[in-house]
Amino acid sequence: MLALPLLLGLAASRPDTWQLVLAGVALSGYLTSATLQTWSRGRRAPEYRRPILVYGVAFAILGLKLVIAFPPIVLTMIVALPAAFVVFQGARPGTRRDLANSVAQVAQAIVLVPAAAFVSGEFDLGRVIPYSAVAAAYLAGTVLVVRSVLRERGNVAFAALSAGFHAAVTALAIVALPGGYALLAAALAARAIALPVVQQARASGARPLRPIHVGLVEIAASLAVVVVSFAFPL
Repeated sequence: MLALPLLLGLAASRPDTWQLVLAGVALSGYLTSATLQTWSRGRRAPEYRRPILVYGVAFAILGLKLVIAFPPIVLTMIVALPAAFVVFQGARPGTRRDLANSVAQVAQAIVLVPAAAFVSGEFDLGRVIPYSAVAAAYLAGTVLVVRSVLRERGNVAFAALSAGFHAAVTALAIVALPGGYALLAAALAARAIALPVVQQARASGARPLRPIHVGLVEIAASLAVVVVSFAFPL
């Protein structure tokens, strides 16, 4: 979820070494957040304290370096902080990770698109907005697809919601974006329709659809999004 918006931010601008620093901030922030959530759900077990400290220090050092070089980047906190609050609310013991939690994580990831473009020194709002929209559409769609075959498996209404979302994105891509994006959106819509069907068909068999299979499909989908984003500049 982190690599794709960073790469789309690169596609919207140009390569720069500061994007590596931003990637370090994003990765250390993610590891800090994920470990804190595990620590919270695990009744605050002491073995998580050292990783939290290491990841947190890395995040603080790299983040401070980035803010000193690019002060306006703190504006990303307008999105990141409320989203982090939602994410940590879902990490409380006994709390089910709901759709809002996943959407908050998507919001945190999307801000990496404009951030990556900004630190490159070549920030063009006319390019950043469509690339951010592509990242948002793909990541939100991924949340729906994955939930439709894992947490919401067997839920026909949720699978229909996922398919409908992808159909709407495909229609928008046909109208507003180059042809490559329309074909990509159609392919992603096909996978959104097919995965729940495959999951249901194989549920009682010897080879059920497992999370690893879903993960491999999403890796391929992510690569396709990145390839199209560089092949068809917006």
